[in-house]
Amino acid sequence: MTGGPALASKTTPDTRLPSASAAPRGRAAPESEAGQRLLDVRGVTMRYKTQAHLITATYRVSFSVLQGDRFVVVGPSGCGKSTLLKAVGGYLTPTEGEITLKGERITKPGPDRMMVFQEFDQLLPWKTVLENVTFPLKTTGALSGKAAIDRAMQYLEKVKLADFAHSYPHMLSGGMKQRVAIARGMAMEPDILLMDEPFAALDALTRSRMQDELLALWDETRFTVLFVTHSIPEAIKLGNRILLLSPHPGQVKAEINSVPRGQENSNEATALGREIHDMLFADQIKKASNASGE
Repeated sequence: MTGGPALASKTTPDTRLPSASAAPRGRAAPESEAGQRLLDVRGVTMRYKTQAHLITATYRVSFSVLQGDRFVVVGPSGCGKSTLLKAVGGYLTPTEGEITLKGERITKPGPDRMMVFQEFDQLLPWKTVLENVTFPLKTTGALSGKAAIDRAMQYLEKVKLADFAHSYPHMLSGGMKQRVAIARGMAMEPDILLMDEPFAALDALTRSRMQDELLALWDETRFTVLFVTHSIPEAIKLGNRILLLSPHPGQVKAEINSVPRGQENSNEATALGREIHDMLFADQIKKASNASGE
């Protein structure tokens, strides 16, 4: 899959879908290859206005997420990946193209798509950990009473925070707050969990531990996750499939399969990291090379 044409070219958006089961460059096929097609992003361009300019955040982005995927979108800061994720969440409307979940066009937020943000203040500070997790269950009418509490405790146990159910957010570390946010999202048992650089603000050790815990949770439940990051090592570790977005405006550079689980520190992972870096920054590398040769 390649990015769209230059921005100066005004043509009909490319809404062709990528092959969901392709295994580029001979790497192992993703663990969820047999999964059903769940999310389709077709030729999505995201634009917004500032006081002086019309900004194109993404340009004709297309990809598909399968049931059970750990699908990671990686790209440099400013490439529109978070904007794209908010469009999947229904918080923003594409300027061009469309996004569908199970064949239904996304037009607004819904409990079938739960978002975990980067910020630690996404929890309600006046509510306990348990109350934070039960809050969307009750407000959406998904569950109430003892059923909501039981569901919340089930997922707090999965993220190893059942003992902190009656604590308040200010009593928790950053990593613990993110685990509560993950439990809250998963307790809704959505079709897809959307994660917007949720570990970016954590220290390196906590970030690595959170990555391990997320993978362990995926092993247990096989939930579908769409994860956004600017970290190439994080994308390789967490994803079974990785979508590369170019620097601003974000266009699809490639979709590739990651290395097998547990091999994120292998020579193959190192080579893949270099390959991803070179693909993401090919234009800058070429310009720097030409400048040095002048």
